[in-house]
Amino acid sequence: MRNWTMKLALILISVLALMGEAYAVELGITTGSEKGTYYQFGLNLKELVKQYNFQLNVLPSNGSIDNINLVYRKPQAQLGIVQSDVLAFVARVQTNQVLRDVSQKIKMVFPLYNEEIHLIGKKGISGFDDLTGKKVAIGAEGSGTYVTAKLLFEVSKIKPGEILTIGPEEGLAELKAGKIDAMFYVAGYPVKLFTEKVSEQDGLALLPILNPAVVQFYPNVEIPAGVYAWQKEPVSTVAVKAVLIAYNFRTTNCYNIGQFAAIIADNMDWLIANGHPKWKAVDLDYPLKGWEQYDCVRAQLEKSPKSKGGKSPADLNPVLDAIKEILR
Repeated sequence: MRNWTMKLALILISVLALMGEAYAVELGITTGSEKGTYYQFGLNLKELVKQYNFQLNVLPSNGSIDNINLVYRKPQAQLGIVQSDVLAFVARVQTNQVLRDVSQKIKMVFPLYNEEIHLIGKKGISGFDDLTGKKVAIGAEGSGTYVTAKLLFEVSKIKPGEILTIGPEEGLAELKAGKIDAMFYVAGYPVKLFTEKVSEQDGLALLPILNPAVVQFYPNVEIPAGVYAWQKEPVSTVAVKAVLIAYNFRTTNCYNIGQFAAIIADNMDWLIANGHPKWKAVDLDYPLKGWEQYDCVRAQLEKSPKSKGGKSPADLNPVLDAIKEILR
């Protein structure tokens, strides 16, 4: 009898486990480079929400513009992480039909953290204002780094000699080989790429961004000394805010994303203790100017005790095309 009882218990446990898997909520989040902070945040969220029967698929991408496009078209990702300046740029360009449509369908779930604009270059370059005539990598097309760098040059009127639209890993390789003078990468420190792939022997430095025209539009921040082993002094730069976004669903996913957001809000202590160091800087209640929180998220947060309130169609990116046309 005892053996049968134990067998029955094991069968029940197996059935319940299968039922749990069958009824798990599946969502996708599009992030960025696997060496970047967005991707690490996605992995942290995946680890958290699986405890609540959510399956979160973490998708690497080219960055913010890619993420806005993927969430807007929603084949794989209902959620994404983007830079606030890219989001604001999309929302404010009301003369372009593509970007106008996108801004109506993309909603903010939470503001996250400040993303420092990393400008890394040869030690002989004094800072951002010294990039005139230089050869500079500004990130791959589709990345937030690409748009931010373009906007910095437009605001400041600084004109590099040559701009390369290549991703951060390729840009760093070119920089270390002496083929370019500097590169941009917008990401919350510490950036895994610079932690793992740069050493003092490379002869590179974080360069300050102090241009008066730039600091009128972007908040001035500091990357403290020692964030990277090869960086001995604090560096003044500017930052943008990372933002978690979702498609403006009016279906079941409205509820699912609201539940997902409530899990985050209720478990910030867990994320701070177990996730990327930037979780310590996250303020879910930060009033991001010009953006209202997704109503499906607000509805669930109100119930939460801890919360306050030529290519294939899959490769087409009309958001990037529209932005490139405007920045051309």
